[in-house]
Amino acid sequence: MIDKPAPPAIPPVFVPDWGDKPCPQPVLPAATPAQTAALMDGVRMRENPAEWAFVRLSKLIEDFEKGLDKDDEVGARIVGLPGDGTMSIDDVGFWGPDFIMFLGKNADGKPVRLIQHYGQINVLLDARKKPEEREARRIGFQLSELVKKTNPK
Repeated sequence: MIDKPAPPAIPPVFVPDWGDKPCPQPVLPAATPAQTAALMDGVRMRENPAEWAFVRLSKLIEDFEKGLDKDDEVGARIVGLPGDGTMSIDDVGFWGPDFIMFLGKNADGKPVRLIQHYGQINVLLDARKKPEEREARRIGFQLSELVKKTNPK
C-alpha cells in the first residue's frame, strides 16, 4: 500500500471581529450631538471596504438632502468626470470589495455610470433644480433602506 501525501494545509482565512462596535463618529465641528447621532444611527463597521464606504456615503447623502428645498434634488461634481464634472445622481451602489458606482445623468440628460475605487472617491454634493414634470427625488432614504438590509446585525 502506498502512503498518500497529506493534503496541503489550508491557510487560515482572516475574519475580522467587528462585533457590535459602531463605526467611528464623524468629526464635524458645526454638527450638534443630535446631528452626529442621526449620521451614526444604525451604522456598523463592515468588512467589505466598498460596502463600508457605501454605507457612510449613503448617510451623508441622506443628511445633505434634509437641507434641500422641495424643488431641489441631489447632484454631484465628481473629480475626473468629463466635461463640467457634474451629474444628477439617481442611484448609488457598490460592488465589493472595491467599487462604488454612481448612476445618473449628465448635463445633457444622457445616462452616465461612474465606477470608482472606494479609495478614490471625491464627490461634492450639490443642489439641482428638479425637472418641472416630476417631484424632486430623494435617494438618501432608499440608500438608507439598502444599508439596513445589508446590516450585519
